[in-house]
Amino acid sequence: MHGPLEMLRAPEAAVVARVDVRDVNRVIDERILPEGFFAVEDGRRVWAPACTLIDFYFASAKRLTAEERSFAIETVGKRLYESRALSFAELVHNDWTVRHEFLTIDLSRFFESAKEGMDRLVAARDMVVSDPEILSGTPVIRGTRVPAYDIAASVAAGIPMERILDAYPSIDREKVELAAVFAEANPPRGRPRATEIPKGATIITDRWVPLRRKAE
Repeated sequence: MHGPLEMLRAPEAAVVARVDVRDVNRVIDERILPEGFFAVEDGRRVWAPACTLIDFYFASAKRLTAEERSFAIETVGKRLYESRALSFAELVHNDWTVRHEFLTIDLSRFFESAKEGMDRLVAARDMVVSDPEILSGTPVIRGTRVPAYDIAASVAAGIPMERILDAYPSIDREKVELAAVFAEANPPRGRPRATEIPKGATIITDRWVPLRRKAE
């Protein structure tokens, strides 16, 4: 079950929900999300609006009980099903308040956050291209020969933005940030090589991508 909004791969859903991929796998394994909001055939995928529920589940872990969180997810899930033909922009303007006895929960900010995350993901997809004629198909920032993963690795390594921009004058701050989003949503395959950094050396690029919030 899903409307015009797409089903996201687990790493993409993690980006939109601002959690770790392990958290996405957890809500699938433990059936925390309503049935039909995720799929496991041919790779794990999550319906884009359901990222709001994933974000809410982990962000509210210290304030609400598991029963209260499950009730809110079930209640909002039914409303999402009824609104499945709407876009993210339209969903944001709906009322996402849940009331139960003495408990009132407003999930509106999670919809706003997920919409922002989805917008960034789409922008990152559009910015990065792969052309066999450019660096043998290595994903690069559109209009340049700058590898997206190299930029993302520099961000992950803690290289100051100014140094990254000085090293790659053909891109700007926005492109640097979107490159990091792209790499997190599309982690490179293969296990990272274990290397020792020589004393006094400075990391310029790496293949690690920063994770988001730890599972509760």
